[in-house]
Amino acid sequence: MSQPSSPIPSVSLHSERHTDPISQQTSPAPDIDEPFEDESDLLDGDNVDNEEEGEELFGDNMEADYRPMSGLDRYDPNLLDDEEYSEMSQGERLAAETEMRKRDRAAGIIRDDRDLLYDETDEEDVQARKRRMAEKAATGILEDAEMIESIENLEDTKGHSVKEWVMMLGPRTEISNRFKSFLRTHTNSKGQYMYKERIRHMCESNQSSFIVEFPILASKEHVLAYFLPEAPYQMLEIFDEVAKELVLTIFPSYERVTSEIHVRISELPLIEELRTFRKLHLNQLVRTLGVVTATTGVLPQLSVVKYDCTKCNYILGPFVQSQNTEVKPGSCPECQSAGPFTINMEQTIYRNYQKITIQESPGRIPAGRIPRSKDCILLSDLCDRCKPGDEIDVTAIYTNNYDGSLNTEQGFPVFSTVLLANHLFVKDSKEIVDSLTEEDISSILALSKDQRIADRIVASIAPSIYSHENIKRALALAIFGGEPKNPGNKHKVRGDINVLLCGDPGTAKSQFLKYVEKVAPRVVFTTGQGASAVGLTAYVRRSPINREWTLEAGALVLADHGICLIDEFDKMNDQDRTSIHEAMEQQSISISKAGIVTSLHARCAVIAASNPIGGRYDPSMTFAENVDLSEPILSRFDVLCIVKDEVDPMQDRHLAKFVVNSHIKHHPTDSSERTERTQAVILDPATQNLCIPQDLLKKYIVYAKQNVHPKLTSIDQDKVAKLYSQLRQESLATGSLPITVRHIESIIRMAEASAKMHLRDHVQESDMNLAIRMVLDSFVDTQKYSVMKSMRQTFQKYLSYKKDHSELLYYILRQITLDTLAFQKALHGGRITTVEISEKDLLDRAKQIDIHNLHPFYESDIFKTNNFIYERRRKVIIQTLPEDIED
Repeated sequence: MSQPSSPIPSVSLHSERHTDPISQQTSPAPDIDEPFEDESDLLDGDNVDNEEEGEELFGDNMEADYRPMSGLDRYDPNLLDDEEYSEMSQGERLAAETEMRKRDRAAGIIRDDRDLLYDETDEEDVQARKRRMAEKAATGILEDAEMIESIENLEDTKGHSVKEWVMMLGPRTEISNRFKSFLRTHTNSKGQYMYKERIRHMCESNQSSFIVEFPILASKEHVLAYFLPEAPYQMLEIFDEVAKELVLTIFPSYERVTSEIHVRISELPLIEELRTFRKLHLNQLVRTLGVVTATTGVLPQLSVVKYDCTKCNYILGPFVQSQNTEVKPGSCPECQSAGPFTINMEQTIYRNYQKITIQESPGRIPAGRIPRSKDCILLSDLCDRCKPGDEIDVTAIYTNNYDGSLNTEQGFPVFSTVLLANHLFVKDSKEIVDSLTEEDISSILALSKDQRIADRIVASIAPSIYSHENIKRALALAIFGGEPKNPGNKHKVRGDINVLLCGDPGTAKSQFLKYVEKVAPRVVFTTGQGASAVGLTAYVRRSPINREWTLEAGALVLADHGICLIDEFDKMNDQDRTSIHEAMEQQSISISKAGIVTSLHARCAVIAASNPIGGRYDPSMTFAENVDLSEPILSRFDVLCIVKDEVDPMQDRHLAKFVVNSHIKHHPTDSSERTERTQAVILDPATQNLCIPQDLLKKYIVYAKQNVHPKLTSIDQDKVAKLYSQLRQESLATGSLPITVRHIESIIRMAEASAKMHLRDHVQESDMNLAIRMVLDSFVDTQKYSVMKSMRQTFQKYLSYKKDHSELLYYILRQITLDTLAFQKALHGGRITTVEISEKDLLDRAKQIDIHNLHPFYESDIFKTNNFIYERRRKVIIQTLPEDIED
């Protein structure tokens, strides 16, 4: 049988001339004598024309190409692999493929799965496949979405705006596919599928949203991250659809739990201030910080609405309700009437709606400006996430909101703007603790095992302020706080420690308050002159939305579970000051105004700073005579810190050096030698090596407040009872400061705070002794100068607890030196360069506190740095006063 001439050689299906997939070589066919017709017989005129147009491959006897040929219908035995292989499990196959992909990546080979289906040159196959898909789509077998081919250059919007581009079918499908791939395949540094795990956690806890970090999205899918802030409505709608589809593939019945799944975008890189929002930000995704000042109740909002036609009872809808305008049907498609229509209550879908007011954080307001505020709308599962007083970080769409009343007032189409929240993060101590890494917690626990941890924390409080160790310790105890108690929900005892700093001007009282504002979690700072009674507690105002009376929180309510700082406490009016009596002891604020009778929580510590009457503290008078504060409010303060600006040549010299070097250090300088020289004296020499880094200190405070709750088990009750009895007698005799039962509670609170500083679960004897010392220091410092000395001797064994002997002896020596210096100046006048003190005077005073050996003190740093010299032969102590001071 003759064969037609063809450019394709005739081969059988199992020919040795087939391309081998392994070697990629074609094995030569054996020589077979087969008759072939002469080409000249077949080339007639028609065929010549056809050759120009293209050859005809389908000839008359084409079936002859497939006849059996024994020489060709066999495999080459040398190329056959007929070994037996064991079956591979699915897991082993995946592991092997992963290994091969790693090997290919290391070798720089990038494989595309599409190469397995067709070669790059098979353009005709691609066209045919598209044609077949179009035919299927036309007959309704295939959805249009499957026809959309992938868009490689998605960021090229082809002249459209981003909003128009992402709403088109092609880009929308490509965005959807890319986001789905991102959620499915993104792994963290440990190789875990990050978002699959988040979706699993979300479904386990029956929630309806999960978080996607913007920086991770930007690093993997930069085009989606580019589109997202520009077209947030459209992009978030696509993201939510993809998330719901993915959730339902993993958990098919999850729609019975929630009908909507939301993607929350967090960690947007640019943070805007509330006052900087402009036209440019409209309909953009923005991130801002603020404090919640007011919240409405959670209301139902129409989401998908259906209407009933009252004439023919036909159900119209569903209509998707937008945020700005009310959607209403035009006419009934059944009876063609124009209404009226009523909402079908059963088939209409609602969602939760809440409006909150965000105000700029107090620390971020420019000087001389009033704080700006903005309304923020919370929908679905974001409702009731925050309360007044919370500092929040919100990612939202900045959008306009039509307000008819605003137009009426302005007489011009003016739009009010709102934030439509997408993600909300409440900055409270629990959230901060949850964000601590394992490395942070291990460093906190390691720090707590330090024997001198309490001293280190005190040294780290306001390190830029020289000396004032007693104030720093009081502030440290107030920041950590005690434990509140409420046995049987009958009698509540506060755990917060209130501190009053009172003393001469220029002693850094306000600086201490400002430092606490920076280091402690949740702090509200106010000044006495600018704080009114309602501003501190709460005030009632009529809501502009529904004209109802609403309650807005003041400073003490905003500082709930935190600290309220009040500067210039003595400048407050008496009426305003009495408003905080209840808040300082009962830690609640009772309101009875405009038909609202309620009680608000104000569980905060109060740290106040005030100046004495006349500006300077007079040590010859009692505390009550120095300060214009009533006894009820004084008894509510646990610690009273008296700051006296005493004239001491050596201390003044050290202080001046410290301040000057502090300023030098914070100025740019090219001299590294000067920096090194000032570094040595920038900190108080006594605390230079004890300071903890401020970031670690903040984490330590938050961790201790959240996780450590010390209990009172074995304390010396007799010691406390005896001390209380002694204090009552002394208070009655001197008439300076009233001692009440609150002082016993103060001792317990400070003992608990001391245990918290050490991260201990039980209060020890050492904590109790420290608390007693703090209360006694506070009480003795408020006495007249004449009474103070005798009282120090009475309570010496308590006051000397945990004080270094060198510090104690230096304190005694300093008092003797100042007395001697004042006596010599009164006697001789003029310039005095040296002061001599007999060793016997110091020894007599030291023996009263059970110190009999003074030689270690003579060798200590504190003795030498203050220019003291001990002359063994004459048994005198000499202090040389620098000439430049006297000049």
